[in-house]
Amino acid sequence: MQLTGFIVQFLNGLAEASSLFLVAAGLSLIFGVSRIVNFAHGSLYMTGIYIAYSVVQRWGQSPYGFWASLFVASLVVAIMGALIEILLLRRIYKAPEMYQLLATFALVLVINDAALWFWGPDDLLGPLAPGLNGSVLIFDRYLPVYDLALIVIGPAVLLVLWLLLTRTRWGTLIRAATQDREMLGALGVNQAWLFTGVFALGAFLAGLGGAIQIPRQPASLMMDLSVIGDAFVVVVVGGMGSIPGAFLAALIIAELKALCIALGVVDIAGVSVAFPKLTLVVEFIFMACVLVFRPWGLLGRPLVNIRHAGTPDAPLRPGGSAFKAMVVLLVGVFAILPMLSTTFPYAPVLAQDILVAVLFAVSLHFMMGLGGMASFGHAAYFGMGAYGAALLFKSAGLGMAGSIIAAPLVAGMAAMMFGWFCIRLSGVYLAMLTLAFAQIIWSVVYQWDAVTGGSNGIIGIWPEPWLSGDAYYYFTLAATILVIFAIRRLAFSPFGYALRAVRDSPLRADAIGIHSKGVQWTAFIVAGSLAGLAGGLYVFSKGSTSPEVITVAKSVDGLVMVLLGGIQTLFGPVVGAASFTMLQDYFVGVTEYWRALFGAVILLIVLAFPQGIAGYCARLMQGIRKRA
Repeated sequence: MQLTGFIVQFLNGLAEASSLFLVAAGLSLIFGVSRIVNFAHGSLYMTGIYIAYSVVQRWGQSPYGFWASLFVASLVVAIMGALIEILLLRRIYKAPEMYQLLATFALVLVINDAALWFWGPDDLLGPLAPGLNGSVLIFDRYLPVYDLALIVIGPAVLLVLWLLLTRTRWGTLIRAATQDREMLGALGVNQAWLFTGVFALGAFLAGLGGAIQIPRQPASLMMDLSVIGDAFVVVVVGGMGSIPGAFLAALIIAELKALCIALGVVDIAGVSVAFPKLTLVVEFIFMACVLVFRPWGLLGRPLVNIRHAGTPDAPLRPGGSAFKAMVVLLVGVFAILPMLSTTFPYAPVLAQDILVAVLFAVSLHFMMGLGGMASFGHAAYFGMGAYGAALLFKSAGLGMAGSIIAAPLVAGMAAMMFGWFCIRLSGVYLAMLTLAFAQIIWSVVYQWDAVTGGSNGIIGIWPEPWLSGDAYYYFTLAATILVIFAIRRLAFSPFGYALRAVRDSPLRADAIGIHSKGVQWTAFIVAGSLAGLAGGLYVFSKGSTSPEVITVAKSVDGLVMVLLGGIQTLFGPVVGAASFTMLQDYFVGVTEYWRALFGAVILLIVLAFPQGIAGYCARLMQGIRKRA
């Protein structure tokens, strides 16, 4: 491409960087002060563009009306953010950080269906900005005038934020809160209202980031989840809590995407490389490289681990006779379900889905609950198992038994490779690196049409005759029971104790001779292998697989299952996976707005049972035993 093409793409990158910085800056502010990983930030962005659309329809006929509409939309989103903080988040600040994430995910479901109810399912395209609806000729290419305005808006917002944080008392308090919240409270500062103000400011920036997109793209219900991944990448690459870092990361990532588009298809050593396809994954490749060599981001600082030595989770205890009786009863119920298929034809199908979900949740809980390693990309290993089994069965002719056995091996090898890098990080940075690797795998699967089928996936993968029908159901049930039993034995083995010791205090574990990184790496591989087994069983139960099994949404589903059940109990992922699958299946059939209903139930559980369903039941039984 000629030099002029590179220049135009460079300017397009600057405009995109400004848009990305606005939403990422708010997310970085919120995390820096409250330490909440706010999944609902993308929903605030989406709400901003929807509200801006409605207000612009009334006021947007003049330059003053248009820009006033964008400001009003951002202000409404800021008020909405303040209400979320006061009514919900303020009640769960003392809950484990992952339950705060679960609450914000529930808000995503509620806000999405609220937008569906109010604005409908169709995309809504707003008017062009008055006075900025033309284009400028740059050499022989045209660039929208509005994009030039965006290039100015981003740095202007950065300057205003810098002045606010460095030249005002409120900004000084915000910077102090990012360093030591407890000391700030000890000095008499009202942390509650400071958090509310910061959350409102972050929501304002998210709303503004969405509102200014009105002339560039239509308002869509898919915008919330599509933008939150990009925003997280920018915040993590720049450094959690660093506003200049967020701007620098947004600039680099936007320009990398623009460069991929500018390069087009290039022949390298006789091989045609389609660089535009890399736009789906280049930001995650860059994030992975940054986190491997600079774990706290470009301009960030190492975070103090939320889990302090001296405050470990409650010790695991073997189940009593009542618990064992309940497990036997539960297994019996699952065993007789196929016999009731004439009366309840859908029951075995739902039970099959529950069993696969239980395997997936148990695999994530092993590294997350016992190992303290959160993952935003655990679906990568589920997908590797599914695609590994599908390709070996259909293309390599390995056979069903061999394909299912190979599924956890394929996923385990991927977990071995990725885990070697991931275990060097902790907390949010570890979770985001797992997300980066998952997105890289998703991009390969999505675009490798010749092997994976691309977006269409692979179909026609059914069990062989000797294991079809009810036999496959019982095979899945037996595999699930064996895995749960093995994980339970492993949890009470010396390795399990060592894993929990590393989780609670890595320094003390190293001091007593435990190889912390080796233990974590082993747990990472085991978790990935079990997720691969779940993926292998899934593909034969559904007859197909597609890139959807590797998406962020699938990984979030696993997180929700583990947290719903309770991260501090071994039976938690079983309860969480069963509850999640049954509730989702029921709500889908009840109403069009099932996401909002599902989200409301999750919020209720988070507020009433912050330790999860199984965790609450365990504490209840302990209380009964003590009183007895």
